[in-house]
This record gives sequence, structure tokens and C-alpha cells, in this order.
Amino acid sequence: MYQIDFHHPCSIYFVGIGGVSMSGLAEILANEGFQVSGSDRTRSALTDMLESRGVTVFYGQRAENITDNLDVVVFTSAIHPDNPEYVAAHQKGIPCLTRAELLGQIMKNYNTPIAISGTHGKTTTTSMVSEILLRAGTDPTLSIGGILKSIGGNIRVGHSGYFVTEACEYTNSFLSFFPKIGIILNIEEDHLDFFRDLADIRSSFRKFAELLPADGCLIINRAIENPEEIISGLPCRIITFGMDSSADYYPSDISYDELGHVSFTLHSTGKPSGKISLQVPGEHNVMNALAAAALADYLGIEPECTAASLHEFTGADRRFEYKGSFQGVTVIDDYSHHPTEITAALKAAANYPHKTLWCVFQPHTYTRTRVFMKEFAQALTLADKVVLADIYAARETDTLGISSETLKEELEALGHEAFYFSSFSEIENFLRKNCINGDLLITMGAGDVLKIGEDLLKI
Repeated sequence: MYQIDFHHPCSIYFVGIGGVSMSGLAEILANEGFQVSGSDRTRSALTDMLESRGVTVFYGQRAENITDNLDVVVFTSAIHPDNPEYVAAHQKGIPCLTRAELLGQIMKNYNTPIAISGTHGKTTTTSMVSEILLRAGTDPTLSIGGILKSIGGNIRVGHSGYFVTEACEYTNSFLSFFPKIGIILNIEEDHLDFFRDLADIRSSFRKFAELLPADGCLIINRAIENPEEIISGLPCRIITFGMDSSADYYPSDISYDELGHVSFTLHSTGKPSGKISLQVPGEHNVMNALAAAALADYLGIEPECTAASLHEFTGADRRFEYKGSFQGVTVIDDYSHHPTEITAALKAAANYPHKTLWCVFQPHTYTRTRVFMKEFAQALTLADKVVLADIYAARETDTLGISSETLKEELEALGHEAFYFSSFSEIENFLRKNCINGDLLITMGAGDVLKIGEDLLKI
């Protein structure tokens, strides 16, 4: 496999350079003196940013863009073997890396690479960790799966040995990484278009844990079922977090303010170590904060710095994000697209002031919707009113014989009223007529459902 070396910058080409993750990696390498170029289908704010940093961007993917002077070409899983640039790179014998392989190679160039994994909560926890490291003056390099307001994007290029990234299990991509410190937030069924079952997923997380060196550390949720299967025999240090005193880090005295923001007393190895007051809602964020605090403690960051950083954190992009209000209706947008995430978000919403809680849900992929149909319906009953948009297909083409109307029927079978409309404009018109002053509206899903709230706010 081709090896990226910051001491010997090369010429690197990104197919799909305008993507959130790919553009971030391109920015890191351009800052390190690499000759970076790439292609994308259309111009965007991200490609404009890259061009302003001296990166050459081609619009349209053509074989002639792949020139003999390139040292390595990087692809994402979205690029198919018949892509003209993919074909040209292989015909010319130019070394190729996947996005995950490149990210792993980049990690090798840092003294303290930190990888944050889990079925849920990666972006929020990575954002919390980022805020702590920034306040502590560590000058980290950051690669986040969402927009972090304090850095004005998802990438920050630092000049220290700290590198922080999310580590996604889908297609086993995180097994290409080289972390020294790893976090496992939770392990549940998901991405069953790739994994066989939960046992297969757990096996993948075990292999991720095995990547950690003897002088490294794994921070893991104590509540994961049979955690010994994941951690037994590992040479690295193990630190646990959870909701009770069986974990090394746990909370007590959990309370909520008038906006549902959560506070708690942090306990470290059985001793109170200060009050944590968050500006984000929900018990799930207590768990995310525990993981971040455990990491900060391991790195020797003062507890006061950790508490101040967590208090100033107001959430990552699309994670229970306040968008505005129309007709006196509060609009929140949330990325949740798994039953556990939906349950956590709607439970958090219960502590937010409202008359009626509306949830506009856009299922993400036919595979996930079919597998979790009943679980989705059960989770959505936590909202007073449910409005369903069409399934966001993403990478899939087979409908598997299901639709959002199928989910509507499941909700109705539970005795819960639900509405389905085939277009965003119909949903928006329905909400304008039926939402009233004091209601709370959450647009929810990993697709483009956020456009509904944004359109309503243009009134």
C-alpha cells in the first residue's frame, strides 16, 4: 500500500474532492505541502475553499484529468469501477488509496492519533473532544463528521502531535486506521447492507480495539453488552464510562434546565470531580460528555478546562440544532436515522418547552428501514404527531418492496396517528396549517429533510 509521508510531500489526486470528508483531507495535505488536485461534478463552497488554497479542481470526471505525474489517486466508496478516472488510474498503474486508507496513512504522521467510534454519537463526542483540546491549547488537527461552529467547518489543521477523527465502522473503514487512543461509544445493529448481524458488527469493533498499541488506551462504554468480548486480552490501558458506579467515569445528580439542557456531577474512579453543565439536551449527551471527560483526564487536561469546554459547547451541526421559529413554532433539526438515536432525540425533546411535539421523519435507506421497521415505529410514538417523508435512498436502488407508507401503517397499528406526503411542498403546507404557537417541530433524518424546516422559516 502507498505510504503518505509528511516529510516527503507528493502529488495526490482526489476523485470526488468536493465531499465533506475528502475536501478536509485534501486541505490537510495541501497545508502540509502536498501538490493536491482533484475533481468533482459541480462547483461548491468546499471546492471554492480548496481553490483559494491553491488546489487544482476539475469539474467533471474525465480520463484526461489523470496525468502521469500523479503519485497516488484517492477514491471514495461512491466511485464505481467504470468511472473514467478510476479506469485511467488503474490503466496507468498509479497507486490508489480509499478515503479510509488515506486517513489511516495521515494518522501515522501524528504522535497522538485519537479515533472516536460507535454506532451513535461520534460527531457530537468528536466535537466535544475538539473543544476541550482547543481550550487546553494543544493545537490539534481535527477531522469531524459535521460542522463545528467554533472552527467554522469540519476540519482544523494544527501543528501539534494531536490528531482527532471520527472512526466509522461501515465497510470496516476504521480498520484502516492507526489510532493510539480509541473511544467506543456504543455498539448496535446498523449498516446491515454490509454487516451480516450484530455479531459481525461486534467482531469489527473488536478488531478496531486490537489496533491500539500497548502504550495506547481504549475508552469504552461499560454498558455495552458483554464488554469483555471486546476488551479481553488487549495490551493497552482500558478506561470505562457509564451511568453507574461500575464504570471508572459516571454521573450523579442529573438535572435539566428549562430548555432541557443537562447538568450532572462527574465521578472519576469513585470520587466526585466537579460539576458538568451542558448546553445540549438529553441523557445520551451525558454519555458523550463522560467519554470526552475520560479522554481529557487521560491526556492530563485540567478538570476545570474540561468543564468549561463542555459548558461552552452548543452542539454540532444537525444534532438537535435550533434553526429558528415560524408562527411561534420552534424548529429543531436532527440527524437521527436509527431507532436508538430517534428515541434519544425525542426523549430530549420532552424536556424542551412545547405544546405539541411534531416529528417530520425521513427514513434513510431502504435496507435500514426494512430491518428496523417496527423499531422505527415504536421510537416515533414518542412524538405527539408524526409526519413521514419518502425514504431517502442514498446509495440504494432496490426499494425492497417497502415505502414510508409501510412505516405509516406500522405506526397506525400501534394506535398512533401518522401522516404521509410524497413531496416536501405538501408536508410544508400541512405543517403551516396545523402547527400552532408554542409547538415544537423536529425535522429528522440523515437525508435532505432539513430543507423542510428551512423553507418554513422563510415565511
